[in-house]
Amino acid sequence: MQTVQDYLSFLHTKGFKLSDEAKGFIMFGQGYTGASDIIVNVAIEATIQHQYEFDGSYFIALLERLKQEEITDKKSAKAFMRKLQA
Repeated sequence: MQTVQDYLSFLHTKGFKLSDEAKGFIMFGQGYTGASDIIVNVAIEATIQHQYEFDGSYFIALLERLKQEEITDKKSAKAFMRKLQA
């Protein structure tokens, strides 16, 4: 399992550098929703893909929606994100 910190480091190596404010939103969102690292990583990825940048309010809304839908694994989270895009 890749931790949120590992995923942020991976993004950094790919040239996507998040601000301290964005990292704060991520940590707040994870604590607020109680989401696992896997779900947080999927929400970060989806936020960047859908918004073309990191948008904290969009990220928090995604995490809340994933929690509301009781999604706990990566496969289900990605399927849900695809459904949202349709």
